[in-house]
Amino acid sequence: MTLQVDLLRHGETEFGGGLRGSIDDALTEKGWAQMRAAVIEGGPWDRIVSSPLQRCARFAAELGEGLNLSVHLDKDLQELHFGAWEGQSAAALMETDAEALGLFWADPYSYTPAQGEPVSEFSARVLAAVARLHAAYAGERILLVSHGGVMRLLLARARGLPREQLLNVEVGHGALFALTVEADGALKEGH
Repeated sequence: MTLQVDLLRHGETEFGGGLRGSIDDALTEKGWAQMRAAVIEGGPWDRIVSSPLQRCARFAAELGEGLNLSVHLDKDLQELHFGAWEGQSAAALMETDAEALGLFWADPYSYTPAQGEPVSEFSARVLAAVARLHAAYAGERILLVSHGGVMRLLLARARGLPREQLLNVEVGHGALFALTVEADGALKEGH
């Protein structure tokens, strides 16, 4: 039996672009509007699962209340922790750490920023979370409110992209994508 997952990325945050990672900043009014617009014609969902970071969880709570759906928070669906790069923009890193940033962009699995979470570990925790969701909710359709990195990982896997192309997957603020999780764990884009 399959699990249908609609992936929703959080909207714009207070401190703007850059590598937000585990920084727990709030949505801007524009960010709230992006997310509300994304789900207007979405669903119907059986439940909502969200990253516990407020840029995801607060919207999930609002939507869950409005749709009378339960909301489950899962810390394993949080964004990649960027270590020393947390909160910095790519432009700033080009000024201070261009070589390392180039290595990360070329193959994020092979380069980890100082004090950061290796992408291989990030991948393992996200895929384990998705496997748990399938085990618990197969046959349902859920809304998963999460982050750009989580969505890039899942979409790259569903599209069969080589790991070096992980960061080439475009996922804008408030973007909504459909994903099917098969019984064997395989991911497919669409329902």
